[in-house]
Amino acid sequence: MKIALFGATGRVGHAILTLLLEKDIQVTALVRNPKKMQPQAGLTVLQGDARNTADVEGALAGVDAVISALGTDKTNVLTESITHIISIMQKQQLKRIITIGTAGILDSRAEPGLLRYQSSESKRKSIAAALEHHKVYDLLKDTLLDWTIVCPTYLPTGTSTDEFIVLRDKLPEDAVQTTTGDTALFTVNELLKNEHTGYRVGIMSPQY
Repeated sequence: MKIALFGATGRVGHAILTLLLEKDIQVTALVRNPKKMQPQAGLTVLQGDARNTADVEGALAGVDAVISALGTDKTNVLTESITHIISIMQKQQLKRIITIGTAGILDSRAEPGLLRYQSSESKRKSIAAALEHHKVYDLLKDTLLDWTIVCPTYLPTGTSTDEFIVLRDKLPEDAVQTTTGDTALFTVNELLKNEHTGYRVGIMSPQY
């Protein structure tokens, strides 16, 4: 299997990359600064920008699936890049994509019909990131791609507990945090098992 990975230098993206390579899955990573990447067996690093159509097309050449761990970065990089990714996937007849979203775009329990970031469940003062992730969700659900959006809540850097709880379209009750390790492990497991195609998936790590 060969995967195109976007956001490989970020906290979650790096954890995903490590797990993919441990499973002998070949990875093509598109990054703006290759100096941030360590040469590793099974890893092809391409320098470029996910907002550039030609760069995305190069990253998707010959792959079986796409994982995007791109963040919002206080810009519209997320929506610009996903537009190119979707278009090129359709052109190349690629079907499988997993993206890392945010718990804000899960359905609200408190106010049915709203997403969490639109409801009283959200404690964040700024909704800019959630708006970007919401656009990605809208774009993906309007395609025929086999998509899954992984939606962690508060995201501390940490190893996988391998005891995470997931729930389709909602955040598991009493969720406080989701470690980067658990987010990465669920993402790689989902790539291999395809259990939640067509869903947003809320994920929480246990607290000890």
